[in-house]
Amino acid sequence: MSTTEPPAASRPPQPAPYGGAAAPTIDIDRSDAGYRSWLKEAVRKVQADNNRSADTHLLAFPLPEEWGVDLYLKDESTHPTGSLKHRLARSLFLYGLCNGWIRPGRPVIEASSGSTAVSEAYFAKLIGVPFIAVMPRTTSHEKTRLIEFHGGRCHLVDDPRTVYEVSAALAEETGGHYMDQFTYAERATDWRGNNNIAESIYQQMKRERFPEPAWIVATAGTGGTSATIARYVRYTQADTRVCVPDPENSCFFDGWTGGDPDASSERSSRIEGIGRPRMEPSFLPGAVDRMMKVPDAASMAALRALEQAIGRRAGGSTGTGLWSALKIVAEMIREERTGSVVTLICDPGDRYLDKYYSDDWLAGQGLDIAPYTRTLETFLATGTWTGS
Repeated sequence: MSTTEPPAASRPPQPAPYGGAAAPTIDIDRSDAGYRSWLKEAVRKVQADNNRSADTHLLAFPLPEEWGVDLYLKDESTHPTGSLKHRLARSLFLYGLCNGWIRPGRPVIEASSGSTAVSEAYFAKLIGVPFIAVMPRTTSHEKTRLIEFHGGRCHLVDDPRTVYEVSAALAEETGGHYMDQFTYAERATDWRGNNNIAESIYQQMKRERFPEPAWIVATAGTGGTSATIARYVRYTQADTRVCVPDPENSCFFDGWTGGDPDASSERSSRIEGIGRPRMEPSFLPGAVDRMMKVPDAASMAALRALEQAIGRRAGGSTGTGLWSALKIVAEMIREERTGSVVTLICDPGDRYLDKYYSDDWLAGQGLDIAPYTRTLETFLATGTWTGS
């Protein structure tokens, strides 16, 4: 299959606009009763999944009360498919169904580094359509197992930069729908409310001593989560700032700092789920107040600090966010500012036992976490940040 010239994703064709001449009268009826019945049932099933799901927990990270800064972790790993991407997948399926893009018996195809594909495989099975995940060959074995457990099929590629073209080509070949999370994540979610992640955070913070967060820290894969949070902050006129940490081998930080929409990275991110080789359409630089470039070794050190603090293992993107959140807490302490900071537990660590929690994997990647571990240990003991 050639991937040099990506074909258009398979969606119903849009009528071309007419010029100055009057448009001819055309009467086309697409209201097939069988399809409409299937559509109503599919939308009901996706909405019922949301109705069955309780909200995710907001966990307190233990810090000395006298520091005057509180840190919280929104635990998205408790969703039915185990990650933050469950919210996104639900929104994308509703968006695709209501737009008439997802059709009975035709596959849904997605470009993913794993967690979105797990969640989309779940919803595809729920409504009874095939699902194909196009992913880098380096994706963790546990994620591929979970996709297949939910009835999906994994299409692995050697070059992560080709996932978009391969997904679009598969959609054209099969007559299916390329979901394209990297384009539609920011528009499929209702950012004004309707129990999105931002509204949930603010509701859960209401009785805390600093109910309006000074900062919310959200890593970016599609950019949809940071866009939802940032838009909600502005919509509700809150004073919260949004920080997006970026891992190594990702272009978001460079594109944001340089104002370059064409920024790119030749290598793929080691932190599954975040970091991208191109500036994705769903990443909204103008909505972001601050970005940090986080070394991958720092993310790994933060994962171990999280486990020691609350007894939970999480994925690499959580470590990237936690490192940045703790650095912001340290800045607030140094500047004698009080307040609260919120970050996310994006997915569980059991998906990465052979990677992020493996000393052999760290050594093979050339990652030395010792300096970053010392920075975190010193900070948590004294409130002073000694690293860069």
